[in-house]
Amino acid sequence: MSIKRSITIGTKNGRSQRSVRVPQFKREPNPKGKHLVIVESPAKAKTIEKILGKDYKVMASMGHLRDLPKNSLGIDIENRFEPRYTNVVGRKDVIDSLRAEANKSRDVILATDPDREGEAISYHLSELLDVPRDENVRITFNEITPHAILEAVEQARPIDMQKVDAQQARRILDRLVGYKLSPFLWKKVFRGLSAGRVQSVAVRLICEREREIQAFVPEEYWSIEGVYKPQKGTKFRAKLTARNGKEIKLENEAQATEAAAALENETAVVRDIKSSQQRRRPQAPFTTSTLQQDSVNRLNFGSRKTMMLAQQLYEGLDIHGVHVGLITYMRTDSVRIAEEMQQEAKTYIAANFGKEYVPAKPNIYASSKKSQDAHEAIRPTSLEYSPEKVAPFLSRDQLRLYTLIWNRFLASQMTRQVSHRVTVNLSAGEFELRAVGSRVVFDGFSSVYGKKEKDGEKDNPLPELTAGEELTCKGVEPKQHFTQPPARYTEASLIKLLEEKGIGRPSTYAPILDTIQKRNYVEKRDKAFVPTEIGFIMVDLLTRFFAAVVDVTFTSKLEERLDQIADGKETYVGLLTGFYDVFSKELEKAETQIDKVKVAEQKSDVICEKCGATMVYKFGRFGRFLACPNFPECKNTKPIVDSLGITCPKCKEGTIIRRKTKRGRFFYGCDRYPACDLALWDEPVDSYCPECGSIMVKKKSRNKDEKIVCSNKECPTNAKK
Repeated sequence: MSIKRSITIGTKNGRSQRSVRVPQFKREPNPKGKHLVIVESPAKAKTIEKILGKDYKVMASMGHLRDLPKNSLGIDIENRFEPRYTNVVGRKDVIDSLRAEANKSRDVILATDPDREGEAISYHLSELLDVPRDENVRITFNEITPHAILEAVEQARPIDMQKVDAQQARRILDRLVGYKLSPFLWKKVFRGLSAGRVQSVAVRLICEREREIQAFVPEEYWSIEGVYKPQKGTKFRAKLTARNGKEIKLENEAQATEAAAALENETAVVRDIKSSQQRRRPQAPFTTSTLQQDSVNRLNFGSRKTMMLAQQLYEGLDIHGVHVGLITYMRTDSVRIAEEMQQEAKTYIAANFGKEYVPAKPNIYASSKKSQDAHEAIRPTSLEYSPEKVAPFLSRDQLRLYTLIWNRFLASQMTRQVSHRVTVNLSAGEFELRAVGSRVVFDGFSSVYGKKEKDGEKDNPLPELTAGEELTCKGVEPKQHFTQPPARYTEASLIKLLEEKGIGRPSTYAPILDTIQKRNYVEKRDKAFVPTEIGFIMVDLLTRFFAAVVDVTFTSKLEERLDQIADGKETYVGLLTGFYDVFSKELEKAETQIDKVKVAEQKSDVICEKCGATMVYKFGRFGRFLACPNFPECKNTKPIVDSLGITCPKCKEGTIIRRKTKRGRFFYGCDRYPACDLALWDEPVDSYCPECGSIMVKKKSRNKDEKIVCSNKECPTNAKK
């Protein structure tokens, strides 16, 4: 039965309140029916139904079923920012099947994800299915295991409307910016541009870093290392640090050559030896942010792929015919670990590594001040399912991510790594040199999570030396260096920066990075973000007229206020009113002060084959393109081809060009595609392998060294891993 309803939002004691709503659907419970449990994912539904047994029916909503309308703002600004929700297009069958099952069931239990988004989905389900949100209808769990599910059912609670308010406030903030600012950009720049509240700040950070790089002027400097041999033992290197008691600075080749010649003629003596013990603590188990960062750095997985794989591991996979959730909830900013899991880890580590690898007290990690600490850290649900045991049931990428999570958690519960560090100071006439050596004496947690090689200090023991010992100089090596510009942001470093500055939430990092690439505001080059010309134009315009929207501090404070809404310390209407007062004034001012932005046309060397004019570069929503200057008389346009000037080695007719996949990744192919399907991920060079004749490509290693190698993976010149 459907009847007309009204929605109002008012305030009481400064807090947002909703009037009693007249439901669209009147549920008619069946006292003899089953308990209907609604989750978000079909994969979870199967697992949970097996755990709960025959008295329960578990169905999936498959995400949001209600949202703000696509074709209109959907917010009554004058009426305290009242949202006007509509059923999501294409989800009618899901809604109808849930309503039909709700009428067959004795009650409805809402078990969507344990975060604000999940709380909001439960709220919308309560509206669609006539479920009283102030009764114990909501359950949450951090892992999909029998213990966690059964415990959650016993601890059902009402829907947390403060969390719902926080999610709705975020949704409305983003809608206001997107639907008010995008038409402005269309009118003032060109059609197709769009601006997001948090995405625009991310693009601004990338643009500011790029301008730092462009303005950077490298400075030359030199370093000198001496190679010395003691009476007993192997050679070692010592770095020149001082001359005549002052720190030495070598700014050019002449200074370095003079110092090297003088040093070579001096006898080096061991002045003193200092020994120390270093104890390195393991890192905390993964949060959403650190998982994405390490996944990029260690596995070369993008944040989007990481979260997709983590979702699969959380929802569960078939292991020996049993559907098992392998990790805890993957959207979290907490590093807390349950006591029972700490005990399980202690037992496992003692049995598999030895008691010396178990700390006297469990390692406790402090969450950041901005952490909601609503869930545990990301960890395996049980140490019974080691990577070796589950390997046959997981895809290669699932296994790699699971192994990373497993190792990080296990390492976090182990003892510290202990290293013996030796610092040797040498005197050679007026010069002073220093050599540093280290040796791991107890590997501790690093036996699981690998050794840390920071600042070039690897496991590098020095020979046995004694104070006053004379050394034989085996050579002096001056090296030229140049100061380096700040590095461009990679996915890992940008996520780290967003987290440090309090921009967005852990669950939003992957969508942010995905969106700014899809909108062509940035592109990836060598795994780093580079702003496009459209990105620069958009950021310059927003920075000039919408300072608050793209201000890092302002955006961070909004995130804090959203957290306060969830905690009941801030009001839904108060936050939106404060934001819109600032935003609407900026929008009104910009409308009157700025004329159409004229993007300067740049001539190309391409001739229009239709009218003979020299084509110009123009901007569109998908980036730059070539257009005829005689538009509208001549409407000829062309994509910009980034040619390498190398003849295609496959067809011998075309030319190799740089192309882009639908996901924004660059590759190299033939300009005769689809007639020729050559495709290379690595940039080719105009030379060929003497062994097999394949084209050579530039290959970068993990330490960013570039080598020219054969593109044929089966070529004997390519060593097998």
